[in-house]
Amino acid sequence: MNINRRATGSARFLTIVIAAVLVTRCGVSPTAPTAASVSGVALSMTNLVVGASGQGTVSLTAAASTNGANISLTSSAPAVATVQTAIMIPAGSSSATFNVAAVARGTATITASLNGSSRQSAMFTVTASPVSLVSILAMRLSAFSVVGGDSVTGTVILTSEAPAGGAVVSLAGVDPLTVPPSVTVVAGLLSATFPISTRAVDSTLSGVVTGSYGGTSAFAALSVTHSAVATANFGVSGPTESDTCTLTNSGNTLNCTFDGSTSMAPGTITAWNWTYGVVGTLAQTTSGPTLTMPAFSCNLMPPPPFPTGPANFTMIVTLTIHDSLGNVASATDGGVRLLPQGTCGF
Repeated sequence: MNINRRATGSARFLTIVIAAVLVTRCGVSPTAPTAASVSGVALSMTNLVVGASGQGTVSLTAAASTNGANISLTSSAPAVATVQTAIMIPAGSSSATFNVAAVARGTATITASLNGSSRQSAMFTVTASPVSLVSILAMRLSAFSVVGGDSVTGTVILTSEAPAGGAVVSLAGVDPLTVPPSVTVVAGLLSATFPISTRAVDSTLSGVVTGSYGGTSAFAALSVTHSAVATANFGVSGPTESDTCTLTNSGNTLNCTFDGSTSMAPGTITAWNWTYGVVGTLAQTTSGPTLTMPAFSCNLMPPPPFPTGPANFTMIVTLTIHDSLGNVASATDGGVRLLPQGTCGF
């Protein structure tokens, strides 16, 4: 009986050992670790200025595996802000940083994706450069050479969009050029145009136009050449409007100015001959380009009363120029208004 008890104990021990081996070999393996996924995307900024960059951080739910985690990155508005297409989170790490570049004004978000999971950052805003960062980049002209008396167009270009309220660019022109004192680039735009006028010259001259803004300046040179042919040109300006003269001094004087300063000739202009009138003509010669308060006579108009129609007459004005080389040129304005203003019986 004692022998049987020992055998029975040995059998039990053997059974336990075999069961343990079977459990070890055939039992369920330990649970495999869960694959990491994106848990969040954080940005270091809520606002960026055009041309600047910011930083973001991608976080995982668990440390990256042996081969690391390749995170895909996308911007909701690439025209506003760009981001690198992917970043690698090293094995054992659970986060990594990336850069965002601001391109243009607007809003955008950044999305990170891994193993079918994705997370989106908070929205951030890209704004235009502040006034202190905007300056003048260049000055452009529509032509590099022009005959004196003609005009060209200038363009100022900024380094970035003009701020709210616009950018007032100061202008300066060196004789024989004339420019307005300033030009405004409208908010949100990069450039603006302005007129450049020139005067007649006896020989080729170079003029310079300068624009200044934001602590910087840009300039462009314009060559003004002498006219190869004689060209007469003039304007008439009255006390309140152009192309209008009023009678004064009992009808013996025209209250207006004839200005032929934009006339050109190969030689030096030595005489400006003016003729003017309504039904008759009066002639005057000046040694300079302007005739102020021209002499007149009631005999140069029809007798009263006014014909049917407007209470004014149409006067014809002609300018003939002579230069030192014997060149002659003429120009006529047949639409100058003459207002009697109660003189000469009207």
